Amino acid sequence: MAKVNYGRHLPAFILLFLAQEPAYGLTLLKQLEQRLPHNNADSAAVYRALQELEKSEAVESYWDTSDPGPAKKWYKISPQGFRILDDFKKDIEQRKSNIEFFLSEYAKLFSKE
Repeated sequence: MAKVNYGRHLPAFILLFLAQEPAYGLTLLKQLEQRLPHNNADSAAVYRALQELEKSEAVESYWDTSDPGPAKKWYKISPQGFRILDDFKKDIEQRKSNIEFFLSEYAKLFSKE
């Protein structure tokens, strides 16, 4: 498994949403706000993550000028992005296992009272 080095998992959620359908930055921010139980990402963080994902060729972008008003930069996941998404899945599963262990051990400390 490749080492995933994105710090927090904002890029994982962005890739997950883009695997479901292409989107532009504001749409991704709204999805994070509406769908995640705990979201601390702001628009700057989303656009920074998108830039990094684009640099790593995990996402591809294109401009849509068909609607009136300013053009929108749309993003879609690339084949490389699906590989990175799978690495995130493995990383999150490992973290989840460690967190479950912690919570179980923590509960044991206080169940003796």
